Amino acid sequence: MEFSHFLNSHLLEPSIGATRLYREMLEQAVHAESCGYQGVSIPEHHLVNILLMPSPLQFAVKVAAHTERVEIATSVCQLPLRDMRIFAGEVIQAQTLCNGRLVLGVGKGAFGYETDRMGVAFDTTKPKFEESLQVLEALLLEKEVSWDGDHYHFEPLTVMPRPEHAIPIALAIMAPAGIEAMASKGYHIQTTPLGANHDVLVEQVSAFFRGRALAGTHCRSRLSLQRGLYLTKNDADTQNKTALAYRYYQSFDNVFGGPGIVEEGVIKPLPRTQSIEELGANVLICGVQEMIDRLSEYAELGISEVIASSNFGQDQSETLEMMGRFSEEVLPHIRSLSRDVA
Repeated sequence: MEFSHFLNSHLLEPSIGATRLYREMLEQAVHAESCGYQGVSIPEHHLVNILLMPSPLQFAVKVAAHTERVEIATSVCQLPLRDMRIFAGEVIQAQTLCNGRLVLGVGKGAFGYETDRMGVAFDTTKPKFEESLQVLEALLLEKEVSWDGDHYHFEPLTVMPRPEHAIPIALAIMAPAGIEAMASKGYHIQTTPLGANHDVLVEQVSAFFRGRALAGTHCRSRLSLQRGLYLTKNDADTQNKTALAYRYYQSFDNVFGGPGIVEEGVIKPLPRTQSIEELGANVLICGVQEMIDRLSEYAELGISEVIASSNFGQDQSETLEMMGRFSEEVLPHIRSLSRDVA
């Protein structure tokens, strides 16, 4: 089992500004490579102050220019917000400038506040995503593509330049039925239980393997699972980081299925039904031995990659120091176990 560092580009304090925000995200990406993470993952969101990354492909190219080997995944590009005729060319360009290290994670979007204000009604994002994915794949694989669907209508065209290598695509799906259906078609899957309990995670993983089994023995698709993860130094550090994570989810819940109360780009934190103790029991904010034990369970489930979501609003220096400790105190144990499981 490998690890990708998720670049949670939060602007919880808007006065920090764009220069510091993106400088720190780049610093984390470079540090992830030096710490031995397999990859980094880049979100996409607009108009709000969490997960703020308007152009993940643009940032992927920036990361590639400052690293040598780390895999660079988008997690994820929101297809309903884009025209696939333009986006396909941008993907080819980004993959070329990333020297073949790009993994294109795509999804339908998660925040109704965001998509609605972009002119895409949230209840239309799923069917538009499904058609957009078909169009994107056709444009990447074929020449002289024409289309007459519900959302796209165009005469024959060829995206240029043509891709020189296959571009891996991963689909972001949370619902087990959707995971199983798309895994059965051979797709890589990115998923997350968010702050939900371990049983939700297990069902997502089980759905992936049920689907992959239907794809045939030749299928080598992988499952990437995002989870809040922070290796703490002591109990006080655990309490502090759990409190920060809880504060983050108060904002996240507002725009993820919530009322979408946003003022001047800042999401209003709202009360949660889940207690801070329940969240703490679900996410991976803990000391070394507990971290090893719980990640060992993930490895035994067959998860290919954990996307480590480690930014909750703490200072940059704490994040970088934690990543170093994680690479030294946890990664070797999990990789050793993963080899044994394999």
